[in-house]
Amino acid sequence: MRNVRLKTFLLMIWFGALVLALGWVIGYLFGNVSLWMTIALVMALVQIWASYWYSDKIVLTMTGTRLVDPNESVEAQMLYNIVEELSIAAGLPMPKVGIMETMEPNAFATGRDPDHAVVVATRGILKILNRDELAGVIAHELSHIKHRDILLTSMAATMALMISYLANLSWRMMFWGSFGDSDDRGRNPIIALIGLLLIFLAPLAATLIRLAVSREREFMADAGSAQITRNPEALASALEKLELYGKQMPKSALAKTNPAFAELFIVNHIKGDWMTNLFSTHPPTQERIRRLRSMTAY
Repeated sequence: MRNVRLKTFLLMIWFGALVLALGWVIGYLFGNVSLWMTIALVMALVQIWASYWYSDKIVLTMTGTRLVDPNESVEAQMLYNIVEELSIAAGLPMPKVGIMETMEPNAFATGRDPDHAVVVATRGILKILNRDELAGVIAHELSHIKHRDILLTSMAATMALMISYLANLSWRMMFWGSFGDSDDRGRNPIIALIGLLLIFLAPLAATLIRLAVSREREFMADAGSAQITRNPEALASALEKLELYGKQMPKSALAKTNPAFAELFIVNHIKGDWMTNLFSTHPPTQERIRRLRSMTAY
């Protein structure tokens, strides 16, 4: 797990460097490097601030999640009890509990820190998993909360969005003719060409980094689930069922889940061609299962 933390930290360093590099390139091409680097940094910080405070509310609203009373049904009581028991085992404050009314079997967590967290299960996952398997899934989500993965992935998504915005803005400036307004005599044509390539490739690089962060945190949360439950087979079995049911569900049912939030869920049922899979938010489910079953019981 320590190696995963280090790799994720390094990925985020690269993310920050990419933002500043893009700001420098725009400034070099259009004039006033310091101004554009400052603009890029300030815009990124503002977006991160907004994501920090409001991302959980946005996610709950957009997914149609409803916070539940444990006494409203047998399923709600079971879910609440599992979350409560595992929160104690993980040394976390009790998060709020929600149910998303969809038959797609899935689960996610949101919230900026352990004191403002929400654990959500879909109606579908409550129908198909037994108690041990559901505990494995909930422990996975609690591991995300414990390691503040939601904040990290929100920051990564925000940075990727900001990089795409800056790149798009630079192309618009070239289209409007701003490129020719600056003094061309002091600009090295090779550096300018490299800068244009960076503007073109930056959004792609940002997306790949964001997805790499997401995949690394999924592996880490799987290991965290095994530690909390002391039963890695529980999550492995749950992932097998989730993968199987996801393949059997009609695309019309899966379409109800907003693709923008796919990386939040424990599995991503949105499958496609090789290009879609190349840019997956999650590691291959079979690889996750293999790693879990290679662990000895805690």
